[in-house]
Amino acid sequence: MIPEYWQDAKTHLIKNDKTLGKIIKSYPDQSIEKRGTAFKTLLRAIVGQQISVKAAESIWQRFISLVGSPTPQKVSLYSVNELRNIGLSMQKANYVLDLSKHFLSNEINPRKFAKLSDQELIAQLIKVKGIGKWTAEMFLIFNLQRPDILPIQDIGLIRAVEKHYFSSEKIAIHQIIEIAETWKPWRTVATWYLWRSLDPLPVEY
Repeated sequence: MIPEYWQDAKTHLIKNDKTLGKIIKSYPDQSIEKRGTAFKTLLRAIVGQQISVKAAESIWQRFISLVGSPTPQKVSLYSVNELRNIGLSMQKANYVLDLSKHFLSNEINPRKFAKLSDQELIAQLIKVKGIGKWTAEMFLIFNLQRPDILPIQDIGLIRAVEKHYFSSEKIAIHQIIEIAETWKPWRTVATWYLWRSLDPLPVEY
């Protein structure tokens, strides 16, 4: 599912940021797409923590081969060792099982998400073991498709801004925040295209 706002966002970004506009025009037929349930998106985000897009995709495919279409009920049946055998760290295996428990107990209830602001939802999600601010932001971007999320700690975003705006020189976080002012209220879209400029595969969760 492509967000309804995507074309409006592209028009705004192309008009207001020449550098980003060139990147967007390089991928004319591509956009973010919603790929699955809230549970599946959070699972993929946990799997993808602190590793490359390619490595995350490899482990995810092994995860799907083991579990099938992931649901909290199915995933809860596996042990930490079984999850480690497909490439998850001990820590991530525990996070995955803890996430399943939160969904099964309704401590995480997707039906309530629409009523929450971005910050309220992030605050709720980070109470779950293994879900920090970055993971929560990936969820808001890819599952809820909130339009104005800027994952300032994301290494891909940092590298892309360094590459396209600062000739690959190292930069401070405040410099990204300043550049991103012109992207509002579509910082999700800007972030996605900057990711896309770095990886042969689109980022997805």
